[in-house]
Amino acid sequence: MSEPETRTTTSGIEIEVVYDRAPDPSRIGAPGEYPFTRGPYPTMYRGRLWTMRQYAGFGTAEATNRRFHSLLAAGQTGLSVAFDLPTQMGLDSDHELASGEVGKVGVAIDTIDDMRRLFAGIPLGDVSTSMTINATAPILLLLYQLVAEEQGVPAEELRGTVQNDILKEYVARGTYIYPPGPSMRLVTDLFAYAAEELPAWNTISISGYHIREAGATAAQELAFTIANGIAYVRAAMDAGLEVDQFAPRLSFFWNGHNHFFEEIAKFRAARRMWARLMRDLIGTDDPASQKMRFHTQTAGSTLTAQQPLNNVVRTTVQALAAILGGTQSLHTNAYDEALGLPTEESARLALRTQQILAYESGVADTVDPFGGSYFMEALTDALEEAAQELFDQIEEMGGAVAAIEAGFMQAQIEEAAYAEARRQESGESVVVGVNRFQDDADEPVPVLKVDPELERDQVARLQEWRAKRGPIGSYLEAIEDAARSDTNLLPVMKEALAAGATVGEVSDALRSVFGTYWR
Repeated sequence: MSEPETRTTTSGIEIEVVYDRAPDPSRIGAPGEYPFTRGPYPTMYRGRLWTMRQYAGFGTAEATNRRFHSLLAAGQTGLSVAFDLPTQMGLDSDHELASGEVGKVGVAIDTIDDMRRLFAGIPLGDVSTSMTINATAPILLLLYQLVAEEQGVPAEELRGTVQNDILKEYVARGTYIYPPGPSMRLVTDLFAYAAEELPAWNTISISGYHIREAGATAAQELAFTIANGIAYVRAAMDAGLEVDQFAPRLSFFWNGHNHFFEEIAKFRAARRMWARLMRDLIGTDDPASQKMRFHTQTAGSTLTAQQPLNNVVRTTVQALAAILGGTQSLHTNAYDEALGLPTEESARLALRTQQILAYESGVADTVDPFGGSYFMEALTDALEEAAQELFDQIEEMGGAVAAIEAGFMQAQIEEAAYAEARRQESGESVVVGVNRFQDDADEPVPVLKVDPELERDQVARLQEWRAKRGPIGSYLEAIEDAARSDTNLLPVMKEALAAGATVGEVSDALRSVFGTYWR
């Protein structure tokens, strides 16, 4: 009888034909206890299901607000906001570089009035809101807080997450504005501000998602994301913050990819690795600071334009892995996202996928059902070991910022992405409907298109806003003065935004001091 072919995970971990070695119980632990391999809470979904989010944002604030109301009516339990590219880059909608991009990949937010319209009719004290925003994260968080204040919501009741993860922008995504040093200052200023003003708010979502989307393996996603997380912790401590003051509000954002077992192992290894590093490297004994909580989104890069209904199956498998791995919130991609923005129908189906898993499948009935599995524990150990080896290389280089500036992470991701592309081209990696099992003709799928008139309306509204507001020059000068000092930037930014300053104007005030980073 011939030897069976070798099977490996995306990280190159060889999978044995059968596993028969009992795991070490000390490395597994109990749910809710160090090292948190089995989950951050003792009862997990028996106590509370994960938060079901659907990423929404396109066109104007009114259009996105209608989608929010539709999703909430369908049973969604948290909001997740996508912002358009100009908003992400600190450009107002009438900036020449914003032309053609307004409202295309998310909602356009220029002013506090846009934020009011985005959340019209939604009581911000009753929902948890996740905002995918990085370089301009402090500005969007402050606009959200200002709208909540207008609604009469106490600051301590505001719940949600702002991504605020600028390091992964330099690694994998590219929506940075300022050089790394000032960018890290904005991150830690937000930490300090929220610790005083918004105690229930998650101040950062340290993101492996975009690192994985750029082509990283599971082990690279783990290592690079956790290295970035440690860099934020160190930067905050260097800025004078006590680790246990901010670390409990840190959260992570992982990619839910195709290899079902490797993904479950990745989530379990991530919790254990973070807990160990926070205890042994950073030196905190507080379980709240060691405990990793995270959001997961299914992998957009695995969605195919060919036979798009196949994406429903891919997303379901990825979502199931995230749940079995113990995620705290989950976004399931719509099947048509390889073709365009999701339609209302496809977004609802993506939400229904989560609801069927939660209420019909039984996967939420017990904590960490794969815990103790010979295969799962061996894979969790192997993945953690591979990630730790990469993490140690980054530490030897001086940490994540130094590794990014040297191009180490970028080169590793590019190499992994190229290798996978070659495997798909050769057919070694099967993509159903693309390089195997193709159809001669796919059925057309309706695609959501953003009306170009929305951009003209947004620009006109912005220009009318500027004409009607009071003078703001002194507020922008205060931001520049604060940027030249070591004063926390968020209070003066909040005053400017409340007075009517735009996202672009506040960003320009910071640009005038910090400069713009080009790479």
